Parts: sequence; C-alpha cells; structure tokens
Amino acid sequence: MKKTLANRFTARLGVAGAIASATLFALPAIAQDRLSLADRVSRLEQQSQANAGTTSLVNQVSDLQQQVAQLQGQIEELQHQNKQLQDSQKAQYADVDSRLGRIEKGGAPAQQQPSAAASTPPPATPAAAAASQAPSAPAAASTSPGQAAPAEQAAYDAAFKSLRGGDYVTASRGFRDFLTKYPDSALAPNAYYWLGESYYVTMNYPVAIEAFQRLVKNYPQSEKVSDGLLKVGYCQIELKQQDAAVATLKQVVAKYPSSKAAGLAQERLRRLQRQTAN
Repeated sequence: MKKTLANRFTARLGVAGAIASATLFALPAIAQDRLSLADRVSRLEQQSQANAGTTSLVNQVSDLQQQVAQLQGQIEELQHQNKQLQDSQKAQYADVDSRLGRIEKGGAPAQQQPSAAASTPPPATPAAAAASQAPSAPAAASTSPGQAAPAEQAAYDAAFKSLRGGDYVTASRGFRDFLTKYPDSALAPNAYYWLGESYYVTMNYPVAIEAFQRLVKNYPQSEKVSDGLLKVGYCQIELKQQDAAVATLKQVVAKYPSSKAAGLAQERLRRLQRQTAN
C-alpha cells in the first residue's frame, strides 16, 4: 500500500514537473509575441507619422506652387507696365529730339519776338515763384526788342545745351535759374517751354503741366503757346485725366487750327477715341 502511494506521488510529481517545464518553455514565446506586437504598433505609429509628414509636405509644395504662380503673374504684369513706360519715354525722347532738330535747323529761338505778359497765375515752381517776384533786369543789360542780352543768351544756351545732351536735371535747373534772373527776358516763353519739356521727358507730369500752363497764361502771343498747350494735354493723358485731356486737345485744334500742334492734337484725339471704343 505504501509502495503504491509512493508510486502515485512520484507520478504526480513527474506530471507537475512536466507542466512546469512546459510553462517555462512557453513564457519566452509569449513574451516574444508581446514584444513583436509592440514593435508592430511602433512601426505603425512611425508610418502614420511619416504619412502625416508627407501630407504636410505635399500641402506645402502645393502652397509654394500657388505662390510661384502668383509671383509669375505679378512679374508679367510688371514687365508689361515697364514696357509701356519704356515705349512712352521713347516717344517723349523722339518728340524732344524732333523739336530740338527743327530749332537747330531753323535758327536759334532767341530771334523770336517777345510777347506781352498776361495776368500772373499761381507760381508753377519755386523758381517760377521767385521769378515772378524778382526785379527786372537792368536797362543797361537789355538790347533791342526781340533780342537777349549777352548774359541772358549765355545762360539760356547753357541750359538748352544740357537739354539737347540729355542731361534733363541740369537743364531744368538751368532754365529755372534763367527765369529767376531774367523774368522779363525775350527768351522767357521759350525757357518755360523747355523747362516743361525737361520735366515731361522725365515723366514728372504734374510739374511739367505747371511750366506749360505758365507759358500759355503769361505769354499768349508766343509762338510756343500752341505747343505748350498740346503738352498740357499730353501730360493730362499720362496722369489719367481723360476728360481734361480731351478738352485741352480740342482747345488746341480750335485756337490754333493751322499749327502743327493742332494736327498732333487731332491725331491724339483719334487715338483716344479708338482706345475708348476698344
């Protein structure tokens, strides 16, 4: 009996040992499965983050592409505006060169007869304001009517030379100084005209208008008035003052129908009409 019990106990111990041994061998496998699951979760999280980063990167690239497209459009618009400005400036240079050429072929403008001054308008420029208040040149410095004293002629010629050479800043300064020193000179109408041209060519249209208007109002009998009034209209066009420009150009045609300025005014009016129709 005791022997039987001993055998059973031994058998049970063997079974328990086998179970324990099996359990010990199974634990590493379970732990390994758990670690593998954690790795998989970690990898999935990393992939998710990578996908999120890729999506963000794609969005950033899309935004950059839109910005580049907008910048390209702005560049093209600026290039178009620059081309228009260049064309306008070339036309202005050509106009000034043409007028200078006619003067050089036809003789010095100093031989033009002076005209009576009209009522004094508001000063066009600081120099013009000073010119309106400056004392007249001494009688001893004057020559016969229609001619300028040597000092006047030299100052005028120096400014005109700068204009002809394309140094418009020096030219405008020279004509302003001339008008300040010799406000009653026979050359004053021409000086106002070329002062306006020096501003017009450099696209300083508001100041150019003031100089041209000063010429038109102060020297209505001058041969330069029709050209000065025409340039007032041109400046108004550049300043987008369409109605005022049309009225000024029509005034040129009505008041000076036989002048070259009238023909140019009619041509510009036709161009404006075509632009409005389009």
